[in-house]
Amino acid sequence: MSKVSIQINGESIEVEESLTVLEACKEIGIDIPTLCYLKGINEVGSCRMCVVEVEGRRNLEASCVMPVREGMSVKTSTKRVRESRKTTLELLLASHERECLTCVQNNYCELQKYAEELGVDSLELKERRKEKVIDEFSPSIVRDSTKCILCGRCVNTCKSVQGVGILEFINRGFDTVVAPAFSKSLSDVDCLYCGQCVTSCPVGALSEKNDTEKVWDALEDPNLHVIVQTAPAVRAGLGELFQYPMGTRVTGKMVTALKRLGFDKVFDTNFAADLTIMEEGTELLGRINNGGVLPMITSCSPGWIRYCEYNFPELLDHLSTCKSPQQMFGAIAKSYYAEKFDIDPKKIFVVSIMPCTAKKSEREREEMAVEGLRDVDVALTTRELGAMIKEARLNFHELPDSDFDKVLGEYTGAGVIFGATGGVMEAALRTVADVLTGEDLEAIEYEAVRGTEGIKEASVEIGDLTVNVAIAHSTSKAKELLESEKFSNKSYHFIEIMACPGGCVNGGGQPYVTAEVRNSINVKEERAKALYEEDKKMPLRKSHKNPEVIALYEDFLGEPNSHKAHELLHTHYSAKDKYNLDKINMMCK
Repeated sequence: MSKVSIQINGESIEVEESLTVLEACKEIGIDIPTLCYLKGINEVGSCRMCVVEVEGRRNLEASCVMPVREGMSVKTSTKRVRESRKTTLELLLASHERECLTCVQNNYCELQKYAEELGVDSLELKERRKEKVIDEFSPSIVRDSTKCILCGRCVNTCKSVQGVGILEFINRGFDTVVAPAFSKSLSDVDCLYCGQCVTSCPVGALSEKNDTEKVWDALEDPNLHVIVQTAPAVRAGLGELFQYPMGTRVTGKMVTALKRLGFDKVFDTNFAADLTIMEEGTELLGRINNGGVLPMITSCSPGWIRYCEYNFPELLDHLSTCKSPQQMFGAIAKSYYAEKFDIDPKKIFVVSIMPCTAKKSEREREEMAVEGLRDVDVALTTRELGAMIKEARLNFHELPDSDFDKVLGEYTGAGVIFGATGGVMEAALRTVADVLTGEDLEAIEYEAVRGTEGIKEASVEIGDLTVNVAIAHSTSKAKELLESEKFSNKSYHFIEIMACPGGCVNGGGQPYVTAEVRNSINVKEERAKALYEEDKKMPLRKSHKNPEVIALYEDFLGEPNSHKAHELLHTHYSAKDKYNLDKINMMCK
């Protein structure tokens, strides 16, 4: 690719001609402030924070959308530029609810960060606040209109990345807000609750519903036996809340923190991930051998399940009937674990720590209960766990490492990699390959299903059978795959779909990452590395080798896909109306 010569603040440099001024500045260590810009997602130049002076141009230019050109001379910090950025910030702050100390984004807010860095220490403009609208009716996400700065990042993340598009700019002028059509609640539209809008928001206009008080109350109730499970991706993200480098595994310290918070037992969702592979792998082999519906599609991601129910109801028979690991864990905790330790199931309170906001809605689904007992009582995000640790005044860096408790805490490397896109597929292949060949195969790293490409395909030779698989992450890529000719021709046996780009490591409940960081590094890859590193270090790396899972089948379930397993670990899904026509007709009258 050819290069062009430009000047930035008097320094002559050569850069690729495909770059924008913003990217060229980044290459020489100049970080221009941005609020609306998300690389590849929201490149619209609307917030005007990234303006620069370009020689020969009368107006200041938005550097995020301005391509470099031969001979261009750019200045990034003249008085005119600095005053323009400050004015932009002041205009935003004049209509922004500035309750920073009580905001969920305090210390993580990009607007707050720039106000400090650019020296905005007073506000001369007259305040003009919008009407306060807080939508907290969904089980997962809260929307606060008074904090929204209309950057559009959530709108285009929902539209372009997820292919859903339930958020849009509505009304005009000062009354413009970001909301679903007709200003409906997120609970009344086909929102996936995936939380990708939350992680893209630079302020506190979108956040997860805070359920930490429910957990504090349970921990102080002497009549409850409170246990906790942690998803694999949590250990790869939690450290960021305590200033560890991205991708640092903090498994041992996390376990210690949970024990000191007061949980009676600390278990690992990885145990249930191994259990899921036993059930899902057996289901897949049954479909292949008995002429069942193929391809079979994973059902671990609640955001993907909602997307399928709303947008591809005709494909529901393709979904695995297995519950997600979160729900399987809860069902086993209130049956097998309760029986083994003679605890009244009604007194067992199951808390999940998840990288996902959609897990809050999943645990509330009508199907996720056995004999009137909900599988999971509360689902917290990684961010909520971090907040609890800080509220308890635990010095995370000084905590020693601890191991998970036994019975539901043993796991294999296959369970760990569930948190990365392709991980469920690879874990399943490790077990299915051994079952089909009758051997303990040593070649277990299926590199073809790894990586962060939107859609991946592979054909895996297992004995006499060629297993054709595909992986998609983000629901827009899921749609692309499901509408492909290969899918319609039934070329695949097994498909893994995760609602979030990169899988659970990049879930909507993971630590906030500023756009500045997100635009410069691959967050998905950095966090996934932590899981693959742990997998390599595990003494057992196949789900069917997990001794606690083996004991569970021997002592309680019988065998995978048994009648008892189906009662506890399997479920069903149903088509949902994308548009509630009765409500819409009433609103239009």
